[in-house]
Amino acid sequence: MNIADEIKDSFKNGNALTRLIYINLGVFLALHIAIIFLYLFSVENGTISILEWLSVPADLGTLMSKPWTVLTYMFLHKDFFHILFNLLWLYWFGKIFLSYLDEKRLVNIYILGGISGAILYVLAYNLVPVLSEQAPNSIALGASAAVMAIVIATATYAPNHTIYLVFVGPVKIIWVALIGFVLSSIVDFSMNTGGKIAHMGGALFGYFFILRYKQGKDITKWFSSIMDGLFALIKPRKKMKVSYKKPANDYEYKAVKKEEQKILDAILDKISKSGYESLSKEEKDTLFKMGK
Repeated sequence: MNIADEIKDSFKNGNALTRLIYINLGVFLALHIAIIFLYLFSVENGTISILEWLSVPADLGTLMSKPWTVLTYMFLHKDFFHILFNLLWLYWFGKIFLSYLDEKRLVNIYILGGISGAILYVLAYNLVPVLSEQAPNSIALGASAAVMAIVIATATYAPNHTIYLVFVGPVKIIWVALIGFVLSSIVDFSMNTGGKIAHMGGALFGYFFILRYKQGKDITKWFSSIMDGLFALIKPRKKMKVSYKKPANDYEYKAVKKEEQKILDAILDKISKSGYESLSKEEKDTLFKMGK
């Protein structure tokens, strides 16, 4: 198996965190390949055009003509260290997040946190006088707001979860998250102001999600329904030929029943940890059939 096949297999069989990281890396690589071609063919302002086409603009009129940017901007990075630090934070806190909550909510918080960051950024640049003058020429890009939503959500859900830092020792993640938020979103606020405001939007969404989740309300449920519907439309349906046969003997019958019980136990365990809504359509169908 070559490297391309390994990457493809890893993306196909990996979890949601792995896929988010791969998508960010893929967009970063595609952008820089495009930049090379633009340079070789002497296309003037080509790089700027690509960034403006995918970055979220602060100007409301421009945003109305490019509504897709509220999604594309959160997967777009131009600088190496920008994507490096974003993906490191996403990986570290994403792993902890998945030890408590499920993959679907990880994706929901990433995307809706990113959208929240874009909304707060656009509002600030259109309502705050000192920023409104810059709105026509301001754009935002990067996964920082989406990642900050994951970071704050994780730290809010499990503030006492302890990690071990080199030269420091055991530290509760609430302190790591707060220090990271302050350094990236508050310190030197006049530098990259738009990005810092987007961070705040993502952080607010992550905090509010967990606050409501602990009260028994999942505010991303509507988004899950939309995404499930979209995937159901684009996912090719597999034709299945179902055949039934009676087990050959008592030993085989017991083996089949044991395997069915293992599947049922796994589904029930998932429900107890993440709730019924965390089940995939296949798992829900399996539970229904076994219930009958």
